Amino acid sequence: MAYPPPERRLTKSRRDRKLAGVCGGLAEFFGIDSAKVRIVMVLLALFGPGVIVYIALALILDDNPYD
Repeated sequence: MAYPPPERRLTKSRRDRKLAGVCGGLAEFFGIDSAKVRIVMVLLALFGPGVIVYIALALILDDNPYD
């Protein structure tokens, strides 16, 4: 009997967090290094809507229950 693949959900990381775990959660979801996500978020915060996006994701996303 084949089991369906586990459902992938975008969540905040409890393992890889600096502030709220948003960048760590994005890195886990996309399978990339969290440092790269943090660099992109800093650039977005300096030159775009990064702060607003980060705060919105921090409020909307749930913590990962499997960390």
